[in-house]
Amino acid sequence: MSQESKKREEIQRVGERPSRRVLTAEKKYQIFLEVQRQEKSAAEILRREGLYSTDLARIRNQVKEGALERLSARPGRKAATVPEEQYESLKKELEEKERVLAELSVELAVLRKKTNGGTWER
Repeated sequence: MSQESKKREEIQRVGERPSRRVLTAEKKYQIFLEVQRQEKSAAEILRREGLYSTDLARIRNQVKEGALERLSARPGRKAATVPEEQYESLKKELEEKERVLAELSVELAVLRKKTNGGTWER
């Protein structure tokens, strides 16, 4: 590779933004626990992980929110969730029944008019 092409490549790399790191929930929790143990300073841990103090603050908030959510959950059966396919099937069935009910309502109104408001007398 020529000297000029190396320079061009280096200039291109300088202008690029570093790729964003995505931490798993498990990794965030490990970082949180390590900082809480206070065996090493938070600054050391953050440097090692390539994080900022704002990242640590965000992790602490997420841990707090998660803990509060789980602790506030009531004991007993959890609400059952329905698979999306089944939900869509039930939704279509309900729409069809509503359409049929509307048609029957119209037919009933017509029949009542023909029978003089619902009475059999003429």
